[in-house]
Amino acid sequence: MDTNQLKKNAAIEAVKYIESGMVLGLGTGSTANFAIREISRLINDGSLKNIAGIPSSKQTAELAKELNIKLLTFSEINEIDLNIDGADEADSQLNLIKGGGGALLREKIVAQASKRNVIVVDEGKMSESLGSKWAVPLEIIEFAYEPVKSYAESLGAVVALRKNQNGDYFRSEEGNLIIDCNFGQIKNIYQLNENLNNKAGIVEHGLFIDIADEIIVSKPAGTIKLKKQ
Repeated sequence: MDTNQLKKNAAIEAVKYIESGMVLGLGTGSTANFAIREISRLINDGSLKNIAGIPSSKQTAELAKELNIKLLTFSEINEIDLNIDGADEADSQLNLIKGGGGALLREKIVAQASKRNVIVVDEGKMSESLGSKWAVPLEIIEFAYEPVKSYAESLGAVVALRKNQNGDYFRSEEGNLIIDCNFGQIKNIYQLNENLNNKAGIVEHGLFIDIADEIIVSKPAGTIKLKKQ
């Protein structure tokens, strides 16, 4: 079974939690896109009614509009019933690294505004220790690049400034830079989370700690569900 099919299976399982009348957080990335397409299908066949979503990126907003999913903003509501999103890496304690697509700031805003966060991944995204498979993205203001880079290096990271395929600096939707910080296996994610939260110039980082309520992991034999204890 290929990876796309695994992603789709996890997404479809998560969509089963949706009930008519819900406001949804619409995640960003290939796995979240499968969920958005399934939501649209259920709206169109009448299985779901009165559904609206808050997108975590312009890319997601464009897909949702294309699929005729009603979109809201935080000026219209202040709480999301259910957020479905993917992750770049996840551990068995439901902690995540996100931001491979560059939408980490809006993704975390949506997640923190949600009553329930369900994360959908294929089995290749799971690891025993965060940082084993993925660097931690930091969204930073350009003025702070040098001091934040030095700070991340002092914490043990190998730092790479993210660039587009054409060689230009990658810019988030807020116009910020992203640096990818490879810490290797992170021994104390809570300490690192605190260190990154306290550094001026870091707008947001890709550690999503104690945010997920459930992770749906798709394997060739089926899906398993990891839930917050």
